[in-house]
Amino acid sequence: MNVAAVWLGKLTLLALRTIGRRGNALPGLVVEKVFPRYLAHAMARLPEGVVVVSGTNGKTTTTKMVATLLGERLRVLTNDTGSNFVRGAITATVEHASWSGRLPYDVAVFELDEAWAVRFVERVQPRRALLLNVMRDQLDRFGEIDTTARLLGKVAAATTGAVVLNRDDERIAALAGQTPAAVSYYGVAPALRELFPNDEELYGGPVHVSETPAVVELQSLPTVERPAATLRIAGTDCEVVLRAEGPHNAQNACGAAALALTFGFDTETVAAGLAKVSPAFGRGQTFMVEGRPVTLQLVKNPAGFRQTLRTLDAATPDAIVVAINDDYADGRDVSWLWDVDFAALAPLPSRRSTSGTRAADMAVRLRYDEVAVDEIEPDLERAVRAAVAAVPPGGRVVVFSTYTAMWELHGALERIGAPAEVAA
Repeated sequence: MNVAAVWLGKLTLLALRTIGRRGNALPGLVVEKVFPRYLAHAMARLPEGVVVVSGTNGKTTTTKMVATLLGERLRVLTNDTGSNFVRGAITATVEHASWSGRLPYDVAVFELDEAWAVRFVERVQPRRALLLNVMRDQLDRFGEIDTTARLLGKVAAATTGAVVLNRDDERIAALAGQTPAAVSYYGVAPALRELFPNDEELYGGPVHVSETPAVVELQSLPTVERPAATLRIAGTDCEVVLRAEGPHNAQNACGAAALALTFGFDTETVAAGLAKVSPAFGRGQTFMVEGRPVTLQLVKNPAGFRQTLRTLDAATPDAIVVAINDDYADGRDVSWLWDVDFAALAPLPSRRSTSGTRAADMAVRLRYDEVAVDEIEPDLERAVRAAVAAVPPGGRVVVFSTYTAMWELHGALERIGAPAEVAA
């Protein structure tokens, strides 16, 4: 069965590539319909089983961090494009299997959407899980955040070996009582706690400082003068220069490090591995376009947007583009933008423009925070080209974009530019 399933998936993927489609979900969907038990059979062959990474914010970047860390010692299969439904995991599996059906890996690390994670664990019991946070996001899909927490509780309950929880998100920390697995925690130092608000704190609630011990704790954030973050890993302070920008990614690094410890990795290996992690797909990736770096940042909910805006603290860009779409994958309701504080953009000398299907609405939102907008250009590629043309050679452009806008922009930047590391 495995051989037939792999051939079916690979041929479907090949057909999609031939017609220029990325096809990260359809091959998995086809295989799932024809061979519904393929994924369970394939995962059962992995010596170290499956790691599930889920939560509202940070899944893709944290998954890449975990996969990179584990890759120091193990052969790792992962769904690294952010296709985080069950079908995405199946596509990654058939794509990386040999034509004979063999899966030459030790462990799978899968990012999974909160709702689809539940469907995944109904098919495959993960050996380990890393659960990040619960924030308001796509309420039309998930409902209120307590519903999302219950979904993640089912993931914890199905995990057999080790569960790593964010102690600073009370809903996530509470899942410790719902799992038979060994539980460990990661978090941030009390002095940093207010910089990482949970959902209630984001809307004015008091900051809760947990007294639960964490196996990995963020001690300090990078600064312009000192670009390394300090992580206390298993009691040892380590200075780590993270290539993924922003305070939120330093927090994500703590979660990834805590997960690596459940495999018995030593502190030095964990710290060295974190320093090798490049930005994940569309999450801080930089492209060189006509001699100017263009950085693409995904935004999809109030908490995530607020944290991502803080990447501007390190350096002021010459141009900022805010690209907002309202397709199904983005969430049709964009009223969440009114819960983001954009006032910090007002004093920046950057050129500012809006784009996407809701370009005009985004411009109105910015004006309410007294942020002047220089251009409204619904066409995504034109907006980026205009921003690039408006800044001097070497000038930096930062693009904040919702999910479907990010995919389109990623394709455009690959056409008109090159990844910064390749260009260098």
